[in-house]
Amino acid sequence: MGLRFFRRIRVAPGVTLNLSKSGGSLSFGPRGAKMTVGPRGVRRTAGIPGTGVYHTTHSGYGGATKRRTSGRQARAAPPIPATRPEDRLSLGFFKRLFTPKGEEHFVDGMRQFVMSHEAAALRHFAQATHIADAAFMAGILSLKRKNFNDAERFLKAARSQRASLGRHFQKYGVAASAALAITEEFTTLVAADVRGVLLALTEAYQHQGQWKEAVGPLRQLHRRDPDDLVVRLSLAELAVEESGTKKSCQTAVELAAGIDNESALHAALLLYKGMALRRLKLLTAARDTLTAALRRTKDRPDELLRAIRYERALVYDALGQAKRARSEWGRVYAEAPDFEDVAARLGFG
Repeated sequence: MGLRFFRRIRVAPGVTLNLSKSGGSLSFGPRGAKMTVGPRGVRRTAGIPGTGVYHTTHSGYGGATKRRTSGRQARAAPPIPATRPEDRLSLGFFKRLFTPKGEEHFVDGMRQFVMSHEAAALRHFAQATHIADAAFMAGILSLKRKNFNDAERFLKAARSQRASLGRHFQKYGVAASAALAITEEFTTLVAADVRGVLLALTEAYQHQGQWKEAVGPLRQLHRRDPDDLVVRLSLAELAVEESGTKKSCQTAVELAAGIDNESALHAALLLYKGMALRRLKLLTAARDTLTAALRRTKDRPDELLRAIRYERALVYDALGQAKRARSEWGRVYAEAPDFEDVAARLGFG
C-alpha cells in the first residue's frame, strides 16, 4: 500500500519518541498505521489491528523506497554514532552566534515538540513562519489545538514556500507527520510537502465551514495526480455531504469511475458514488453500486460497512422494498443501536 489508512481519529492521535543507542526516532499514528523517522530514514508500517498482518517499507531521506527484507539477503546497516535526540536538536553557544534567528526557533520548536511541550513548540514555530517547515509545524499543531483560523494562516505561509518544504527537517535529521481526517471512516498520514500542506489546509477550511475554499486545494492536488485515491475520496465527500447539488453529485460519480472494491478506501468511494446516485434518483444503479461495496467485507472498518448498509437501506426504501430496508437497518441496529437515526427508522425512537 502506498498510503496508510485506519479508523478515524480527528487529528494527530499521538507522537512517540523512541530512544536507542543508534539515535532517536519519532513515531506517528495510531495502532495499525505507523510512521517512524530516525537517523536511517523513514519506516512506514501499515496493518490491520488484531490480524497480525503488517506491511513495512523503508526509505532514506533521498526518497528511494524499498520493501523490508529479512534473512541472509538483508545487509547489515553501517553503524551510526550514538546521538541523543536532545543533542541532535540543540544548537551550541558558538553555533547560535552564526545561526539565523528563525532557524533557532525551528530547532527549539522541534526540541520542545519531541519533549511533548506542544504549547512551547508552537510559540517557537509561530516566530519562524518564514521557514516553510516551521510554518507547516505551526499549522499542524494549531489544527490539533483546534485553532483553525491560525492553522489556515500558518499553512498558507507554508504553501507560499512550497519549494523549500522539508529542507530544514532534512538538515537536522528529523521529520514530522500528522494524521488528518479524510472522511468519517478514514485518516491519512501527511508529511511536510505540498500534498501534506494542501490536505491540512483543506481540513482547516472544513472546520471553519468554508466548504468552497476547501475544494480549491483538493482540486490542485487532483490536477497534480488524478489517481490519488485520498484526494478523490475527499472531493467526493465534499461533493455529496456538503454540496449535494445535481452537478456535485455527478462529480462524485465521475470521481468513482472505474473503481472496484479492492480495499477499504475503494469501498468508501463506492459508498459516496452510491449516495450520489440515490440523490440523482438512479436507484437501481445506486443499489448495485452499494451491493458491490459490500461484496468484500474482510479488512473493512465496521463503521464503513454500517454506513454502506445504512445507505443501501435508504435505496431499498426508495425502491419500495420496505422489508429489505428494514432488514438492513435491523442489522445495523444490532451492531450499533446509536448509528445515525436507525433506531427511529425502525420505530424505536
